[in-house]
Parts: sequence; structure tokens; C-alpha cells
Amino acid sequence: MVVPPLLRAVIMGPPGSGKGTVSARIIKHFGMKHLSSGDLLRDNMQKRTEVGILAKSYIDQGRLIPDDIMTQLMLNELKGLDRYNWLLDGFPRTVAQAEALDKECQIDTVIDLDVPFETIKRRLTARWIHPASGRVYNLEFSPPKVQGIDDITGEPLVQRDDDKPETVTKRLQAYDAQTKPVLEYYREKGLLKSFSGTETNKIWPHIYAFLQTKLPDVSQKDAATPR
Repeated sequence: MVVPPLLRAVIMGPPGSGKGTVSARIIKHFGMKHLSSGDLLRDNMQKRTEVGILAKSYIDQGRLIPDDIMTQLMLNELKGLDRYNWLLDGFPRTVAQAEALDKECQIDTVIDLDVPFETIKRRLTARWIHPASGRVYNLEFSPPKVQGIDDITGEPLVQRDDDKPETVTKRLQAYDAQTKPVLEYYREKGLLKSFSGTETNKIWPHIYAFLQTKLPDVSQKDAATPR
């Protein structure tokens, strides 16, 4: 029996692009190990590891975590995954990180979720909350009966700072500025595979079909209708 080579993949996409949903489906169907830089950072900060304490000091000052700290954190974790297919999420974020990763392992494919910023903005700014109860409304999927008013108490709804249009626009612009060179880096290497669309459920079948050319579906569900 021929053992297929291990797949080393990266997934990229702005906040609100559906990256979390797509990653979860990839893990479920193709049995890859998911390594998220955000999850790893939170874990290290919670456990108060040396890197975690260092990273927290940058975050508390509102500064970006330096490349070498993020690279050390991720590469240390990858050492334990050398016998698995894996999917990196949230790393590399800069060309320096991508180059450091290249020195350690060969990336096979980079999945880029190309969702229009206007779609993401609409998605992210649609969330309103009732502070006292924590009830969450989404103007697109689960709007309140009366706009701006909580269904149960009749009290006004508020928008978290993170969900305000100006904040969302800034986050998307920052993502664009930081990751455009990384996408270009992988495009030049012929590794970038972009999937465009406005709905995760419509983009997913194309990603699924692409990954099926590289790995077998290990999930128990009917592969004809992957969800």
C-alpha cells in the first residue's frame, strides 16, 4: 500500500470570512490537525508560559506580537505534528513568518477565502445585543421584532465597539495591509488557491472538491453531500 505524502496546508481569510466554519469542516472531513495561532496564544496566556506572558505584555499595550515570538510559538507546536496532515490558521501573517515556516517545512497549499469586504462588513455589523440579558440579535438572520429594541424587555439594543462599522472597516483594512504581501508570496510560489464568494455554504463545495484531490474523506457522512 502506498502511503500518500502528508498535506501541509494554510488557510487565510479576513475576520468574518467564514474561516472558522470552513476550518471545522476541513478537520471533520479530512482528519487534519488544526493549529490556530489565536487558540494557541490564548492557551499559552492562560497557562502563563514564558511565551504566553511575553505575548500578553504586547497585547496589553495594544501592540502587534513580534514575528519571532509568533514563529517560535507555532514552530514549537508543529514539532509534535510531524506525522500528521495539518492546517495552519492565523499563521503566517507576515512574509517574515512565511519565510521562517518555509525553512522548517514544505507548505503544499494555501487556501484563501476571498469574500468581498462589503459582505463581511454587512455580516459583522449586523450584530446587536441586549446588555442586561446578553441576548444577541443579528439583523440578517435573527432580527428583533422592532428595530433596535429587545423583544422581551423593550429596552434598547446596543452594538459592541468591535461590531461598529468604523471598527470593522479598520480591522479589515489592517488585515488587508498585513496579509496582501503574504498572499502574493504564496501566489508567486504557485501555492495559492483562492475561493471567491459571498456565502460559506456555496464556497465550501469547491474547497471540498479541491481537497478531495489530495486527501480521502474520513468522515462517516455521505461524501456526496458534504456539510
